[in-house]
Parts: sequence; C-alpha cells; structure tokens
Amino acid sequence: MNLLVVGGGGREHAIIKKLKENPTVETIYALPGNGGIAQDAVCVPSIGAKDIAKIVDFATSHSVDFAVVAPDDPLALGCVDRLHEAGIPCFGPVARAARIESSKVFAKNLMRKYGIPTARYEVFGDPAKALAYLRETACFPIVVKADGLALGKGVLIPQNLQEAEAAVKSIMEDKAFGDSGNEIVIEEFLTGPEVSVLAFTDGTAIVPMVSSMDHKRAGDGDTGPNTGGMGTVAPNPCYTPEVAAKCMEKIFLPTLAAMRAEGCPFKGCLYFGLMLTPDGPRVIEYNCRFGDPETQVVLPLLKTDLLTVMLAVEGETLGELQVEWTGGSAACVVLASQGYPGGYETGKEITVPEDLPANVTVYHAGDKLPEDGKLVTGGGRVLGVTATGETLSAALEAAYAAAERVTFDGKYLRRDIGQRALRALEG
Repeated sequence: MNLLVVGGGGREHAIIKKLKENPTVETIYALPGNGGIAQDAVCVPSIGAKDIAKIVDFATSHSVDFAVVAPDDPLALGCVDRLHEAGIPCFGPVARAARIESSKVFAKNLMRKYGIPTARYEVFGDPAKALAYLRETACFPIVVKADGLALGKGVLIPQNLQEAEAAVKSIMEDKAFGDSGNEIVIEEFLTGPEVSVLAFTDGTAIVPMVSSMDHKRAGDGDTGPNTGGMGTVAPNPCYTPEVAAKCMEKIFLPTLAAMRAEGCPFKGCLYFGLMLTPDGPRVIEYNCRFGDPETQVVLPLLKTDLLTVMLAVEGETLGELQVEWTGGSAACVVLASQGYPGGYETGKEITVPEDLPANVTVYHAGDKLPEDGKLVTGGGRVLGVTATGETLSAALEAAYAAAERVTFDGKYLRRDIGQRALRALEG
C-alpha cells in the first residue's frame, strides 16, 4: 500500500513509524514532513498541511491507497471531505465533525444539549457584553477561550478582573487569534487532576487508548507560559478503571451519540481532555485528532497494528476488532529551543546518537535538512525523546538518559516530567 500522512511534526512522525510496522506498506508520503521524518517517509516540503487542493492532487497522481490527516487545521478545512470526493479512503473526521474542536461554541453547546458533564459557561459575540458579565458575575480564576483554532494558544486563565478584561480585549478587539476570536467562551475554572484520553472511533464503536498526562508549562514545577507540551507520560495513574468506566458511560458514548444525532458522526481519533473534579470527570476540551505530544507515548504502547485499526475505523468495523496494548509505561521528554514558546533561534546542528537503546525512540518535531544534509533545528519543539519500560520510573530514567545524549545549541528541557505521576502512584 502507498500511504499519505498530512502534517510535519512529532505526532506525524510517531504515526508514520507505527504505520511502517505493517508489512503491506510500500511507501509513505509525508506532506510536508520534516528533516527527521525524511528517514522514514518521502517528504514533500513544497506542499503544506493546509494546501488542500495540492494534497488531493498529489494523492490522486501518486496512487495513494490510504491517507491520514493528522493536524487540526486541514481537518477543519475539509481535507478528509475532499479526499473522499477523490475516491481516497482516509483516517480523520469530515469538516462538520471536526467542529467539535474547531468551534469551542459548538462543543460546549453540544455538551449542554446532551447532558455531557463540563464546566458552566456562557458564550459572547459582543465584547461589551462579555466585559459586563465579567464585572457583574464572574468568580476568579476563570477561563476565556477563543471559539476557533488558535494553534493551541486560544485558552487564557485570568486570575482577576483586570487580566480577564485584557483577555477579552486581546481576543475580541485586537484579534490576537484573527477570526477565531469573533466569539468567546467564558467558563468556570475547574480543579483536579487532568487526564488526556485519545480514542479510536468509527462513529459508533469506540476504543479508548492508554491514558496520558501532559505537561503544558514551559518550566519545572509547572511554571512559566503554556506551550504545546513539554512532555508526557502514559498511562496516567489518576485514570483508574473506575474513572474509565464512568467516562465511558457519561462522556465517551454520549459524545458519539450526540454527534450522530446532530448529523455529523465522528470517525477518526477523538481526544478527550478531562478534569477529574471532586464532583466527577468533566470535559475540558475535545480535539478532533491525535494529541501532540500524547501520541508519542500512546502509540508505542499499541500492540495491534495501527493501519489495521485505521482501516477498521474508515470501514466502520472497529467493533469487530480486538485492539490490544503492550502494558508497561512510556515517557516522552521534549527537547525545545531556548526561548520557546517565545522567540528562539533556528539552524542549530542536531546530533542524535545512533546507538540508543531499543526501547528509546526519537521523534522529530521541528527540524529540517538543509542542502548539506546535516539535521538542524527549525522550530520551538525540536525533538521528543520517548522511552518505554515496565514501570514509569524505568521509562523516565531511559528517556532522560537518552535526552542527555542528544545535542544542539540552545537545547532546553524540563527536568520534572512524570514527577506528578510518580507522586500519584506513591500516594
């Protein structure tokens, strides 16, 4: 089979490496891919992830048998719809279903309508009304979300009225996130352990993957600005079998039923961002695709062939497939450019040892290959160093040992990935 994967980050590299395990796979094209992905796939850097027409033309002209659309933007723009129209089967939701991520207003209203537990909220399209609401009724801290996609940066958590007013002004008046801020959601701030659960679904059947714990803040001790994710561990010890059963009953199955009822059944990978509050699990957010860097710890623990699962999702036969996991744990430590998520330099040569242990994988997220063939940094999050182990401690030890051996000028990493999870295991 010839496969096509849309995207060019660490998530896509993890997907590609897993797809390569299927013996029927002959060629994988990555559009656009990156420098490190070029070791595992044919990269086409001239076609970006949002170049929908070019993606479809490439797929048809290169006899692509199956496509995987990984990032949120092309999903929201209808990449899966266009590929289907061209007769190419693919993994990912159509645009109407991708609204579960591309519109926070749609997602929150869906949960309210169908009784899916989430934070209390109000929607505003008028900044004056949003400001009046904050001044009259808000409790702080509070959460302010841009309605549309904003590269993971459209969620702000003001600690007081002054910060909340600034957030509304930035999103709605200054258009910090463009048209994504035409509407906003203001919702209550929930407390409790956070859990990420990715799930395969064909619209009716759902197979949750191993749970994970993300580390969003840039600095140790969960300090500093929010990032796309500085590391992850799996499974998340807070996500017990009892919690999982409750989420299946109250959140997962009702969400699929709600999407079917709305005429937009969801097929692909549905990401549930959950908060385990004192009153039970609540949905913080939905994503319409694999998370990054959660994918880098979840897929290494998948025992069943990934392509087989994706074909079952597309063919709506997921309920007939037994999806198995390896057991054990996985940990991913992100190596970033100094200064991320703010300004940072690129073009720094990267050295990755060739003799890393078999349980360690380096996923390439933000790097490129100049004409001289030497791998250099090209983004904020450069690499994700993932290790598996029988225990979380063993996985973390192996990931950090490997991360120390990877070098580039300005390398930055958090030193406390997984510590909250270890404390939860102990306590």
